Amino acid sequence: MNIVVDLNRCQGYAQCAFLAPQVFEMHGEEALMYLPVPPEDQLERVRRAAAACPVQAILVGEEAGADVR
Repeated sequence: MNIVVDLNRCQGYAQCAFLAPQVFEMHGEEALMYLPVPPEDQLERVRRAAAACPVQAILVGEEAGADVR
């Protein structure tokens, strides 16, 4: 599974970092760092984080180009 975050859309609410801290991490108040290919054991947390994003900035799986590496 791949993840892509639209950093132009991201507003730094940090819901993703709260729900999947091993994948998403806030640096400062607005800079988001993330693993584009999360560990298998984090997939459900990533899906929850994407669903919880207030601005829907996180694309997961096929939408994020999972077939392109």
